[in-house]
Formats: sequence, structure tokens, C-alpha cells
Amino acid sequence: MTKSRSNVVSSFTIIKGSLIDETYTVFRDWDFDKSRAENLRAVREDNIIGATSINWAREVANVLNRRFDPNGRDRPLVDLAISGCDLEVWKPLLLFHMTRDEFLVRDFLVNWLYSQFTQGIFRLRIDDVTDYLASLGKRKGIVWSGKWTDSTTSRVASGLLRMATEFGLLTGFPHKEFNSYHLPEKSFIYLLHAMAKAEHNARRIVDAEDWHMYLMDSDDVERELLRLHQFRMVHYDVAGSLAQLKLHHGSPADYARESFA
Repeated sequence: MTKSRSNVVSSFTIIKGSLIDETYTVFRDWDFDKSRAENLRAVREDNIIGATSINWAREVANVLNRRFDPNGRDRPLVDLAISGCDLEVWKPLLLFHMTRDEFLVRDFLVNWLYSQFTQGIFRLRIDDVTDYLASLGKRKGIVWSGKWTDSTTSRVASGLLRMATEFGLLTGFPHKEFNSYHLPEKSFIYLLHAMAKAEHNARRIVDAEDWHMYLMDSDDVERELLRLHQFRMVHYDVAGSLAQLKLHHGSPADYARESFA
């Protein structure tokens, strides 16, 4: 596992993009009998992603190497791609996994984009995002990777808006507007398992900031839990501030293995 970059503001992966299709293709053909280096070598040398140039294949391999730990933390995501999980179900899970170690994507979605959504902002521009990026300089505990020029900042701002669009949260060109986004049911249940692995308190799971990445608040999450409870897909009881959540599987890996086969 590479060193965590969960507090690093980096331009490299943002500018390269979400790489949804490329990541799915690489993970679909992942060979767990080989090392991560060997699997990524196939991206560069065998061009399994159909890259238009050797340089782009190399860049994709570098981004995947930085973003994911396929043999560890991110193995359920790889297993789902291998099993042929529907891409529209898989995409929200990709977003969750990549934001475990990409501070800027997660912070942008959870703290900035969601705030714009709740305020009813209609149109988003690159300049709006550059203001957000500038505000990060006042935050403590953040490590900046490299020295950014104005051009770099603009490219990162554009890249963040493009990524949100590729994950279905935004729409439009050149200005972005909020899309009518709905998190697929199987994706929602997987995320419950993933959050429950790290947090056992049901109320904290319902209130988790991670849901903001999908433009959901606590009320949205609770409504979906109550609906799933009616169909016996989860067990969820709530009484005032107290909540109890029981899932049918012990981990996201177990849920992925038994529900997406």
C-alpha cells in the first residue's frame, strides 16, 4: 500500500480526470496472482485500455497506482468489476473508493459542491471553483503538492467540475448545473456496508458527510433506510436520536461477493 495522501492537495490526478471507463477495464482484467506492478505494466505495455498513445497509457497506470490499493482496501471494487457489475452501479462505488485517498476530490464534493446544492445555486463556473481552491490555503493540516500557477489552478477547477459531471452529479456545458441524481439501490447498500465497517454507530452512519458526495442529506438517507427496511433488505429502527442498523453481510466484500455474482 502506498503512503496515504488523504490530506494532500494535488493537481496531477484531478487534471488526468476520473478515468471511469479506463479503471473499470483495468480492474475487470485484474489478475490477483500477479503483483500490482505486473498488472499495471499490462496497462502500459499491452494497452488493454485502448489508449491512443503510449504516453496516455503510462499516465493512466500512474494515476491508478496512486489512487488505489487493488489487493487491499480496494479489492471489493476490483472484484465487482471482474464480476461484470453494471457500470452505473459501480461508478458511485468507484467515487467512494477513490476519495478515501484523494483529499481534494472528497473535500470539493462534500464541503463545496454540496453546499452550493443546498443553497440552491443554479449555475457553477470555473471561477467559482478557483475561489474555493484559494480558500484551501487558509485551512490547517493540508499539504500542497508542488507550486501551482494560475493556469494549474484553472485546470484543476475545470477538472473538478468535469469529474462531478462524469459521475452524474452535474450536467451542461460550458457552465454546469446540478443534475437530478439518484444513487442506485445496490450502490447505497454497498456504501452502508463500507461505512459500517469503520463506524458502528447507526446515527453517525446516517449523518455521515460521505453521503454529501451523492447530494444526499441525513433525511434522504433515513428515508431510503426505512424503505429498504420495509422490503427486509436491511434492518433499521429509529426512536428519536437513537437508531439501530443491522445489515445482512459482515463487510462490503461479503456483500459484493454474494449480491453481485
